[in-house]
Amino acid sequence: MCSKVSYRNYLHIASKMRMLLLFFLATVVVSSSQGSDLGLSYQIHLLRPQSGNKVPGLSCLSWRLGVETRNIIGWTTVPKECEGYVGHYMLGYQYREDSKVVTNQAIVYAQSLKLKGDGKDVWVFDIDETTLSNLPYYAEHGFGVQPYNSTLFNQWVITAKAPALPESMKLYKTLLSLGIKVVFLTGRSEEQRTVTTNNLNHVGFHTWEKLILKASSYKGKTAVEYKSTERKKLEKNGYRIIGNIGDQWSDLMGTPTGNRTFKLPDPMYYIS
Repeated sequence: MCSKVSYRNYLHIASKMRMLLLFFLATVVVSSSQGSDLGLSYQIHLLRPQSGNKVPGLSCLSWRLGVETRNIIGWTTVPKECEGYVGHYMLGYQYREDSKVVTNQAIVYAQSLKLKGDGKDVWVFDIDETTLSNLPYYAEHGFGVQPYNSTLFNQWVITAKAPALPESMKLYKTLLSLGIKVVFLTGRSEEQRTVTTNNLNHVGFHTWEKLILKASSYKGKTAVEYKSTERKKLEKNGYRIIGNIGDQWSDLMGTPTGNRTFKLPDPMYYIS
């Protein structure tokens, strides 16, 4: 009897070990294949919220939740203690999965609409961390831990090498197939129009109704003021903003916002 019990225990333990091994291997494959879509040459990490990285008084996972829900505002850099956590999140599978949830809901919403077919229905896209991903840059600059350096970032923008965010590309193609026109509304300066156009074309965004960049007349204005004003101009010109997607709350605030807004994840920086 004793030997039979021991043998059953052995089989039970062995079975559990096999399951754990299979789970680990499947996780590695999924995170590697999904992460590679962004065209990054960096190692893809697993998301490890149990790693213990903490800001005084809370975990980095909780800090990210506070940022995404806009309960934590006005921050200038990612807490140094959270660099590893944010890096794991952005380069692992969870960032892609979170983005997918957002864009899939946007697609469901867009497909439910009854359009007038007069060419005036538009969807507003932000560009940085919404349409194009700057992860190659931020991976070299601490994932938001280092203070923002406009000179270095603009040098990166000029290369026009930012990859497309795959989930936003899927949304973009779906909207075009439905007859919805796309408007890009970005905080990039007017001087960056050519490099931005080249970057968009290079990664597969070939068609849009308007590409709106920030003119010098908006100097000193917040992102909310700038983008609200430009959306008002769109409506004044007869366009109906049926959707609006961005990674910053400042992309989605002010008046008008559009019929429905969608917030993509981005714990790397904050724009007021």
